[in-house]
Amino acid sequence: MEDCIFCKIIAGEIPSTKIYEDDDVLAFLDITQTTKGHTLVVPKKHYRNILSMTGEQSAELFSKVPFIANKIVNNLHAKGMNILQNNEEIAGQTVFHTHIHLIPRFDENDGFVGKFTAHDYDLAEIVKEINGQ
Repeated sequence: MEDCIFCKIIAGEIPSTKIYEDDDVLAFLDITQTTKGHTLVVPKKHYRNILSMTGEQSAELFSKVPFIANKIVNNLHAKGMNILQNNEEIAGQTVFHTHIHLIPRFDENDGFVGKFTAHDYDLAEIVKEINGQ
């Protein structure tokens, strides 16, 4: 895709700091390092986001994540990792090429806050709605 920054990185038109590459996937450091080692894992083929991929296509992408995540955690001596994948603007997606964020965690004050607000929803009603009942 012409205007996609990740497609340009994959094509070598824009430099990146690659940490992993194979025929289908590229992993490189995010230029906005939320924490040291914050990495993006992207498919080389352009997909808008996970909602536009088949199970097989997404499996190919996600199958590389454990290897890359372990490489980051082990070599940077992180205590853990957040793995995030945003779909559409409402969910925080800013580059519309599927990508997975690997965010190594070092301590509670490392600059990343991944807190969720709990809501008191009727779970049985939600299941019915999701299943079209």
